[in-house]
Amino acid sequence: MSGVFESCLDLTSQGDMEGLLECISNTLESSQTLTTKNMNSYLLVLSGALVFFMQAGFAMLCAGSVRRKNTQNTMLKNLLDACGAAVAFFFVGYAFAFGGDRVSGGGPSDPNRTGSTFLGAEQFVGTGDIDLPFYFFQYTFTAASVTIVAGTLAERCQMAAYLCYSFFLTGFIYPVVAHAGWSNYGFLSPANSNPLLGIGMIDFSGSGIVHLTGGTTALYATYILGSRRGRFYDATTGRPLDVPKPFPGHSVSLQMLGSFILWFGWFGFNPGTALLLVDNPYQAEIGALCAVNTFLASSAGCISALVIKMFLRHRQTGEFSFDLVAAMNGALTGLVSITAGCATVEPWAAIIVGLVGGALYLGASDLLIKCKIDDAVDAVPVHGVGGIWGLLSVGLLSAPERVRQAYGTNEHPGFFYSLSEGHSDASLLGCQVLGTLFICGWTLVTMLPFFLWLNFMGWFRCESVQELVGLDIAYNLGASHHGDAFKGEDEDVKEEYLDAYERYRQTMRDGRAEPKPDAGTDSDS
Repeated sequence: MSGVFESCLDLTSQGDMEGLLECISNTLESSQTLTTKNMNSYLLVLSGALVFFMQAGFAMLCAGSVRRKNTQNTMLKNLLDACGAAVAFFFVGYAFAFGGDRVSGGGPSDPNRTGSTFLGAEQFVGTGDIDLPFYFFQYTFTAASVTIVAGTLAERCQMAAYLCYSFFLTGFIYPVVAHAGWSNYGFLSPANSNPLLGIGMIDFSGSGIVHLTGGTTALYATYILGSRRGRFYDATTGRPLDVPKPFPGHSVSLQMLGSFILWFGWFGFNPGTALLLVDNPYQAEIGALCAVNTFLASSAGCISALVIKMFLRHRQTGEFSFDLVAAMNGALTGLVSITAGCATVEPWAAIIVGLVGGALYLGASDLLIKCKIDDAVDAVPVHGVGGIWGLLSVGLLSAPERVRQAYGTNEHPGFFYSLSEGHSDASLLGCQVLGTLFICGWTLVTMLPFFLWLNFMGWFRCESVQELVGLDIAYNLGASHHGDAFKGEDEDVKEEYLDAYERYRQTMRDGRAEPKPDAGTDSDS
């Protein structure tokens, strides 16, 4: 304080008390503003670190959900997701998503610029005055979106194809969606100077932008890739099985660890996004609401899935039983579902969002099996269906006061609130539907042809014999490439499979035509 007084005294003439007081006031206010911005930026980095820690959760969840012979390969793909996303986002992803939106310090790049654009076109390769805390925070969201697909394609996807998909999604596909929904110039964004239908699509932390993008991509990918060998068709004859063969993961403990890590990281995902509301006087209250809604929705989703699954089992077998995996995925679906509306719904509504999310997860998971679509970790029901419900729930349940606090207007609340006031205003719900259709359509017209091309080139699915012995052996991961590590220890890896794989490797080294594995064929392959 004495330093401020002395500096202001030097700048003002003797006896000018009014000027001295004004100088001290301005200096203290400027210092306080700078301190607040610095603290906000540091907390944003910490929140991004929490979101990045979710990569460990994805890795543990995926590793526990696959058979032991594919554990290392699955975790390697999760690791490469984080690395590939970092490179692609640095070179082009950030520029496509947010180029020209923000500069260092969090301010707009050009406050006089208006209108909508399809892509950003500035700040490629880290050039320009980039707001680094914002950049890091958005990178962690990008990495989370691309990792969603890792578990879905487990146990049968080639490594080269996975790397190609990872770069393409983080470098172009996801940035287009993020630009549309979160950029100051996105046509769906509430931050647009002329938002769609007067409100824009509200997706506070990414039910649609992050999770639905990853979930729909996973659906298209696994549809083209086909199911795991023996899942829906007999491994020898190729005939459809009357009852699909379950492929349980080798470690429920790892699945549980991964689920709790993801749950923990979500508190960086949802409350952390409130830190982007730098000049909002309700920033702290919004962050606290996000935290409360996050744990309420996830808890409700867990209970919903557990109880419904228990009663379904009772009707089938006459006995009550508890399904731990269903409970875990119900909790994750609740988390995905509340991510869009965590800042705009009341806590009681968050419980409804979670309850419905858990039920939708069970229905979507069963539907995939009936359609013979093989999702090794149920990422499509959790992230795809949960993401759709999350967007729609905002249009139905957003409270007028909460929308005003977060977005500065309460003219277009959730549809149910509008009905209660006798208005039947569906503007927000319409924006949410349009946003859902855009995300599903954009990933369909881009990722589906991409996966078809990979499949046509023979770069997508691994060889049948590689799938039989497991991708840990096929890609020489750790000591397992010797084969002996699995003999007599993993019932899925039979000795004749290892012998067939050794002949396959020898043939590839000799450059001869590929032999047929002795273990038979499968129409899934």
